[in-house]
Order: sequence, then C-alpha cells, then structure tokens
Amino acid sequence: MAKRRVDPDRRDRIIEATLDLIAAEGVAGTSHRKVAALADVPLGSMTYHFAGMDELLHEAFTRFATRISDRFERRMNEASTIEAAKEAVVEMIMEDTYGDRDALVLTLELYTLAARQAKFRHLTHDWMMRSRRAFERHFEPDVARQLDALVEGLSIHRAFEPRDDDRELVSNAVDKLLTEAPSETVAPSPVDVSITFSDELHETVSKIHR
Repeated sequence: MAKRRVDPDRRDRIIEATLDLIAAEGVAGTSHRKVAALADVPLGSMTYHFAGMDELLHEAFTRFATRISDRFERRMNEASTIEAAKEAVVEMIMEDTYGDRDALVLTLELYTLAARQAKFRHLTHDWMMRSRRAFERHFEPDVARQLDALVEGLSIHRAFEPRDDDRELVSNAVDKLLTEAPSETVAPSPVDVSITFSDELHETVSKIHR
C-alpha cells in the first residue's frame, strides 16, 4: 500500500503561488490548474484546501493586504515622536506601499476585483481601516484619513512616474499636510487589528462546505 505523502506546507504554497500567478497574469488569468502547477501540488488538492476560486482569492489577497498593513503598523509603532511619525509616513510612500512591481499589480488587481464584486470589498475596507488606525496612534482621525489617501495617491503616481526628486516632493507633501494638523504622541504598543472574513463570506463558505 502506497504511503500518503505528508506535505504540511501545501496550503501555504498554494496561497503563495496564487499571489505569484495573479502578479504575472492577473485574476483573469488565474485558474486552479495553473496554481496547482506553480505550487507543484496535485490538482485535486486545490478543492481539498479551498472550496472554490473565491475562497482561494480571498485567502491570497488577505495575506497580501496583511503584509502591507503589518509594515505600516511597525513603522508607526516604532515612531515615538511626531517628527519620527512624519518620517515614517515618507518611508511608507517611498519603500513600503508599492516597493516592487508585484505589489503594485496585486493592489490594483484587488481594487478591480473589489470594485466588480461586493463580496471582496470588505478586504479593501479592512485594509484602509488598519492603515488609518496605525496613523491614529499619532494623528487625529480626520488627519489619519487624509494621510491614508495621500500615501495611496503618491505611491500610485510614483509607481507610474518615478522622478529623481520624489523624496523631496513626498516629504514636502507630508509636511504640508501635517503642518497645522492636530496630533498627539502615543507610546508605542502593538496594534491588534486583523483582516478577517466578512460575515457574508463566512456564510458563503459554510454553505459550500455543508
């Protein structure tokens, strides 16, 4: 009798392969067969670990959004003064948001998916909320929302039109926004805000598994 292959990392590899495939071919070019081949797993294991493509996409984009949010939170947690927080925001724009092509593509693919299908929209909403809560460690909620929009907008512009004076432009934009903005210094502490399944998707997944 053949021994069953033990592969505890299989589910994780499938998720990572999904992100790699989306970055290369987009959501439209992603299929169970392609993901299985890239992850080097049997095609049948796809439905064993995930009820369908929607669940797989949800898991993959949740992992991606969590990674970016974790970077934001680390920077804001490490900033102990307002000046340090301002510099952290600049570094987010320069390094963290779209630090490479794959991050840019994955973000835009997620936005497109969420715009087309409401059941994925909570992912982008939760991502924005985590970013704002990180900023709120040092700035008022309204300012945090403006910062979130500034980080997003400047990051996209830099991705498509990089310039030698980007750091100076970004620094000036952040400084201008925060010059007279209400702020408060908060002692760094871990931020516990996770991105999770929405109730709607939980119910959908549960029905599939019944």
